[in-house]
Amino acid sequence: MSKLNSKIPDGPLADKWTKHKAALKLVNPANKSKLDIIVIGTGLGGSSSASSLGELGYNVKVFSYQDSPRRAHSVAAQGGINAAKNYKNDNDSVYRLFYDMIKGGDFRAREANVYRAAEVSNLVIDHYTALGVPFARDYGGTIDNRSFGGVQVSRTFYAKGQTGQQCLVGAYSALTRQIKAGTVTMYPLRELMDIVVVDGKARGIITRNMLTGEVERHSAHAVVLATGGYGTIYYLSTLALNSNASAAWKAHRKGALFANPSFVQIHPTSIPVLNSYQSKLTLMSESLRNDGRVWVPKQQKDPRKPNDIPEEERDYYLERRYPAFGNLVPRDVASRAAKERCDAGFGVGSTGLSVYLDFRDAIKKKGKKAIENSYGNLFDMYEKISGESPYETPMRIYPAGHYTMGGLWVDYNLMTTVPGLYAVGESNFSDHGANRLGASSLMQCSGDGYFILPYTITDYLADDIRTPRIQTNLPEFEKAEKEAKDRINKLLSINGKETATSFHKRLGKIMWDYCGMVRNEEGLKKALVLIKELEDEFWKNLKVTGTNEELNQELEKAGRVADFFELGKLLCLDALNRKESCGAHFREESQTDTGEAKRNDDHYSYVAAWEYKGEGQEPELHKEELRFEFVKLQERSYK
Repeated sequence: MSKLNSKIPDGPLADKWTKHKAALKLVNPANKSKLDIIVIGTGLGGSSSASSLGELGYNVKVFSYQDSPRRAHSVAAQGGINAAKNYKNDNDSVYRLFYDMIKGGDFRAREANVYRAAEVSNLVIDHYTALGVPFARDYGGTIDNRSFGGVQVSRTFYAKGQTGQQCLVGAYSALTRQIKAGTVTMYPLRELMDIVVVDGKARGIITRNMLTGEVERHSAHAVVLATGGYGTIYYLSTLALNSNASAAWKAHRKGALFANPSFVQIHPTSIPVLNSYQSKLTLMSESLRNDGRVWVPKQQKDPRKPNDIPEEERDYYLERRYPAFGNLVPRDVASRAAKERCDAGFGVGSTGLSVYLDFRDAIKKKGKKAIENSYGNLFDMYEKISGESPYETPMRIYPAGHYTMGGLWVDYNLMTTVPGLYAVGESNFSDHGANRLGASSLMQCSGDGYFILPYTITDYLADDIRTPRIQTNLPEFEKAEKEAKDRINKLLSINGKETATSFHKRLGKIMWDYCGMVRNEEGLKKALVLIKELEDEFWKNLKVTGTNEELNQELEKAGRVADFFELGKLLCLDALNRKESCGAHFREESQTDTGEAKRNDDHYSYVAAWEYKGEGQEPELHKEELRFEFVKLQERSYK
């Protein structure tokens, strides 16, 4: 019997969520305070989940490895958040947002989940507006919109270039209100060490207090993971340094299937690598492609400064190749196009690994003040890093590791294959297929937390109202705590010569070279060998300074890198197994005559959900067939 039951409701697409909500079980308000829920993570997904569940009256415990929820990586989302309000009167609709997401994901996502995400998007915008998020306004006072990649309408709500930060402040204020009300208890500076499963259900967690090293037990009737993605597996990425895969990986080892791990998005507008000492890259928002034009010189290795190159000697290659969408093609398309131009010798900068993003024409047309109002803080950030003003000279950009569409497999209720264990936002796989459209990440994680999870988790908890509070002296808690302590001691006892960061950097290069923007069978097989060799070296030659009984970031890094080795192997195995190109997963053996991704719908129209089978064992593949009843499978074209 298949482990996968997506629980997608029957009926017309637009009626599924309404019909499903009507069938979900409820919990009496008086009973909610008897039920405990653990939420891991305090970004937009975690804060929205915890505050909503606390508002309902549940007893919520929320954990973060940061000292404050305001440090969550959601703060880095710059460009905006999508919703289908059609304020621009350009014929947008819930269905059009749904279709753009399905097409943008190259037809590798569930129709029902994607439509629901689009359906609740308008509620998300209304909610954030009510929380005081200062979205930009047009001349009539209506919230303003701008365009993003992969669409032909303006549906992206924004607050200059700091939309994620402003939304997080709003979500944090709602969370703080519940903390003060006593429905939510905040546990900062805690690292998740394990999920505790009792009688087949998620009933708690093991954490490490990052200040004292104390290993703690926490119980609940249900556990929610809102722990983001794993783009830092490439070492250099647009993500915060502490972003990692460990929480999701712990869940995977306890029975939660991991879906589509090889679907990792490369963002086309990162500031290029400056030197070999960098530990992260800086994102320049996709919103910049609204007004910026991407180009390279027509002459290979052109030595001239960009402003000295005349118009007729510039190749606006996205506008040339994709006239219908131009500079607003989806991220995977723009990234591969930039790589192709640079590989062909037309790249710019000292390394030749960048292209220009030019605002000359927009400044001339709209005026400097208008551009400053839309992107001022992004321009300032670029100038501080590069020393060049985008008002005077074009930005230089190049693709970098970014968002992960893959994640823990969840059903329509957002529950993993472990009963009582939920995953929301980027930590699950469900809404973005093989490529995420820009500005849909804030939309999805907020929609999950505010308007989906509170309904679906209540349906599960309705059967638990007679279950007393879970005791932490159960054998399952004791075993999980012992295993967590043993792992800590093992990492500390190796006493080799290399830091966790050095291993992470080497792993990241393997992943980028062989499982990055492009993949092929030979490279993926080589990567699997190289990762295993590096992993063996890690467990023999790792050096962790300090002790467990203190703040020890080297110990934290070591545990995360150890998990990255295991995930890296699964990522490469998944990419090797999927012998097609789709979205961000580009197999060189499967491309059209014009170099675009070539799907194989007959053999790969499924979600690849991998089951952990034990240390050193080959994972087992489960397939959730994707059925498209409401859209027509067709070649994904932006020309």
